[in-house]
Amino acid sequence: MASGDIQNKYQRLAQEYAKMKSQHSVLKKAVIDEQSKVAELTESTKLKDLSIRKFEQEIDSLTFRNQQLAKRVTVLQDELDSASVKKKNKMKGPVEPAPVVADPSVFGEDLQKKIQENERLHMQVHQETEEHRQVVASLQVRLEQLEKEAGQHQSVLDSIHQNHKALVDKLQQEKAMLEVKLQKQETDVRDSKRIADHCQQQLKRVHADLSYRLDDSTKVIQEKVIFNDTKYQELNVLNVPTHDRKHQVKAKELIGQALGYIADLVSGMSNYLTYAEQRSQIFPMDSTTGEPLSPINRRLCQYLHENAAHLRPIEQSFRSFHEGLKEDALTTLETATGIQDFSEKFHSYVAYMEKLLPYQLRSLEEECAVSTCSATLEARNMELHASLPKLTATLSKLDNYLSLIAAASKSSREHPRTNQAAFFTQMAGGLNQLHEVLKEISKHYNTKVSLEHQLPTATQKLKTTDECVVSSLVALVSCTGKFAPFFSSNLEFFVSRAGYRTRGVSLCRDTEGPVSSPVVTDLRDRATSYISRLKRPCPESVPYKTAVLNRRTLLSSTESREGLAQQLTTAQEKIRGLEQEKEHWMLEAQLLQVRLEKETKRVSQLEVDLRQLQAGQVLTPAPPVEVTPTAAPGDRKSVGSEVETSMLGKLESSAADESSESETREQLIKAHFTGRVTELTSQLQLADSKAVNFNSECRALQQRLGLAEKAKEKFQEELQTAQQKIAQLQDELTTTTSNYESQLSMMSEHLCSMNDKLTQQRDEIDALKLSNKGSKKGKGR
Repeated sequence: MASGDIQNKYQRLAQEYAKMKSQHSVLKKAVIDEQSKVAELTESTKLKDLSIRKFEQEIDSLTFRNQQLAKRVTVLQDELDSASVKKKNKMKGPVEPAPVVADPSVFGEDLQKKIQENERLHMQVHQETEEHRQVVASLQVRLEQLEKEAGQHQSVLDSIHQNHKALVDKLQQEKAMLEVKLQKQETDVRDSKRIADHCQQQLKRVHADLSYRLDDSTKVIQEKVIFNDTKYQELNVLNVPTHDRKHQVKAKELIGQALGYIADLVSGMSNYLTYAEQRSQIFPMDSTTGEPLSPINRRLCQYLHENAAHLRPIEQSFRSFHEGLKEDALTTLETATGIQDFSEKFHSYVAYMEKLLPYQLRSLEEECAVSTCSATLEARNMELHASLPKLTATLSKLDNYLSLIAAASKSSREHPRTNQAAFFTQMAGGLNQLHEVLKEISKHYNTKVSLEHQLPTATQKLKTTDECVVSSLVALVSCTGKFAPFFSSNLEFFVSRAGYRTRGVSLCRDTEGPVSSPVVTDLRDRATSYISRLKRPCPESVPYKTAVLNRRTLLSSTESREGLAQQLTTAQEKIRGLEQEKEHWMLEAQLLQVRLEKETKRVSQLEVDLRQLQAGQVLTPAPPVEVTPTAAPGDRKSVGSEVETSMLGKLESSAADESSESETREQLIKAHFTGRVTELTSQLQLADSKAVNFNSECRALQQRLGLAEKAKEKFQEELQTAQQKIAQLQDELTTTTSNYESQLSMMSEHLCSMNDKLTQQRDEIDALKLSNKGSKKGKGR
């Protein structure tokens, strides 16, 4: 959103806000005026009520006086009647003295006056009552109108106040959202500018690189590449074949349909084996009632319980093979390595069924041996007994041909490619045979179950389980009945060659289409084998967490390297001293060992000589000393001379021993120092390797330091740029705030002037209304 659009929107919002504020003040003043008028009318109503009460009191007093006057008139009338009667009697009878009576004319006048006054008062009271009733009615009507108008004004005021509050909240939220959006957009603009600069640089580099490559490629094409003419078939067969995507799409679609059929087949077979396990547990012996199962049925139930472990991998392996197919890569038997896993899982299942077959046959034989088994039921069992090996044989046949088809993706296949069509044909025949075998098993089992249900020992649980087994067999027959025609109808596509076509087909005159050269096929096979060899699992690498921990350990060890170096120097000095002492004592020990051996030999020689002297024999001289001829045994002189000669030989031999000991010592010292020199040389080499390692580490640390300094400079520049932008944005915000404040102040002044004008107009209108009311009242009077 542009800044001009935002400013225009804020101006419109400010105008709306000013209008609402002016309406709010005007309505508030009108409500206050109406409330004052209602208060005045209430006061006038109270005054009128007081005057009415006064008139009612006067009426009551006049009524009381009228009653008194009426009684007075009645009394006077009675007196008048009695006076007229007496006058008649007087005229008839004797004359009696007349009582003193007042003048009737005086009473008549007084009565007439009272009557007139009473009439006038009655008329006046009636007129006042009528006027008061009319005034009260008009005031009541006006009061109701004013209350209604006041209620309407109050509701309007409340609604306007609520709308104004909601509008203010909405405007504040929009303002906050716009500010956040503005900040986000500014951040995006900065990021976009930085990315644009980076992309511009990359574009320049890529453009330069591509220009160089284009020039180089153009030069190579012009100088080296021969023109490829697709007109002649003998030259066109050497072209690299292109990928036919329609073939791949159809192959993936057919494999998806096959996956659905295989899933249904696996589900039906799993249901069949599961229900067969339940039936084996309740017939011929019901294990739920405590009766023990036979060893055959127990082992059969154990094997049947393992069916899911052999069936589920079949569907999962084929599903993985289907999910691994892609539309941008051609799928052939040579490249479909996923079929090998599917073939292995199916082979495992076939081996499981072969292991299961003897126990199924023995279980049927045990059912025939039951006393309740009739001859007809035994015949049906034998028919089923003959059908079960056919199922295993058919599955084994399918396994063999599936393994041959899967072997096409191996580099060590033993069959030629021309036999693949025969394998698929035999596979289709095996599926048809599987359908027929399952139909036969379902028929025999249905007949067997109908006969078993007629037995008196057949329980409801057995009947329900048999119905489930029959329904699972019917589902298997239905599934294979769909799978076999599907495979047979698409057999031509399966046995057709790979989806390749030679370039220049439209230019070829041969109606049968061009044929690729055997060299191209060989190259394609070599590429397929190379790609299959590349699909090997990657070697295990060090986990990221372990690498981070090792790096932290390295950093911590680098920080404490000085302390470790000092400890290493001290330890090396101690080790050097100990090694010197060790060498000294080893040398002394070797010398003592040599001396011990010499002394041991000398002692042994002396013991031998002593034994010979005791035996009276001639002493044998030492080997290196020449000995004189021996004398007769009876001559003492000769014996003494012989003894002396032998002693001289011993002295000579001792001297020779000393010289040999010195030579041995020299040889030991020489060997020791030679070993020491060798050890020092190895230590020197180790020290040189450590020095080289430390030198490389120092170089690496120096490079890291240089990179860190460059990164620091870059971040400082970005920080300065960000600070400049922040300062610029703050200036813009200050300017915008001042503009808004000036506009709001101008609008406030304008609203104040408009309020003053409206107030003056309202006063004039009220004055005109009051003048009109006064004129109407004057005319009414």
